[in-house]
Amino acid sequence: MSTLTDVNAPTSPEISTEYPSPNQEVSEQVIATPAPKTLFTIEEIQQLLPHRYPFALVDRIIDYVPGKKAVGIKNVSINEPHFQGHFPGRPIMPGVLIVEAMAQVGGIVLTQIPDLPKGLFVFAGIDKVRFRRPVVPGDQLVMTLELICLKQRRIAKMQGRAEVDGKLVTEGELMFSLVD
Repeated sequence: MSTLTDVNAPTSPEISTEYPSPNQEVSEQVIATPAPKTLFTIEEIQQLLPHRYPFALVDRIIDYVPGKKAVGIKNVSINEPHFQGHFPGRPIMPGVLIVEAMAQVGGIVLTQIPDLPKGLFVFAGIDKVRFRRPVVPGDQLVMTLELICLKQRRIAKMQGRAEVDGKLVTEGELMFSLVD
């Protein structure tokens, strides 16, 4: 049995037509519920987050589970302005920017939760953050943010983890507060 899917219509329900083998009867058209979006391009991220150069620190979302977690990547380039002074001759991505990149991945999770009031989620606290190894130009930072709790639909707490080549570079808890 074969299934046809319109790959050019990701926002519409998938329509599949099953073709029976010679010994089966013809079945009618089946309409399936579309699968939740799991990947976000840079253009889609820019529609969800207000950050722009030089503070847009997420290049792509490579995994997303609605209301639970997102995994994003940041391709670290020597062309970024902070490397001019941090540090000349030994460029290292500042820890605060790693945490900010993690927060932006968390922002993707929060912007996609239905029925939250409109506004911007900003840092309300950063706890238990540890930096394990440096992030340098050429690295691909892979950040995983998982929602721990959402209180009164205005305060969120997330567990964050950033890795390069499968090795932990930064981890910690990030708190967000909704500002109107």
